[in-house]
Amino acid sequence: MKIEIEVEGKGKAIAQLDDRNPNSAEKIYENLPMEGKSLIWLEEIYFDIPVTLEEENPSKTAEIGDISYWPPGYAFCIFFGDTQPYSEVNHIGQITDNLELFFNVDEGDRIIIKKI
Repeated sequence: MKIEIEVEGKGKAIAQLDDRNPNSAEKIYENLPMEGKSLIWLEEIYFDIPVTLEEENPSKTAEIGDISYWPPGYAFCIFFGDTQPYSEVNHIGQITDNLELFFNVDEGDRIIIKKI
């Protein structure tokens, strides 16, 4: 399952959803397209999405390029640098193209996620 993550007016990145948390990935994929306004915490972008999920295989750590779901905040997360999660997340995929785009995101930027 491939998705496109567009930062309005700045560019697009591609991500591949994986099987680390298959139920979370599938539920988010089924609900695409969706969008939100970016919030930034260190080198992580996140925003709330209209999907409510429980912890599946939660992780306290993240790799650069991970995309995840944060159950306490109902949030879609993009880890574009060395930042670790504030609390446990369900990893759902990995950015595969244009990770550098996220270094140019400002708080409040509109982000659109859709199926490819």
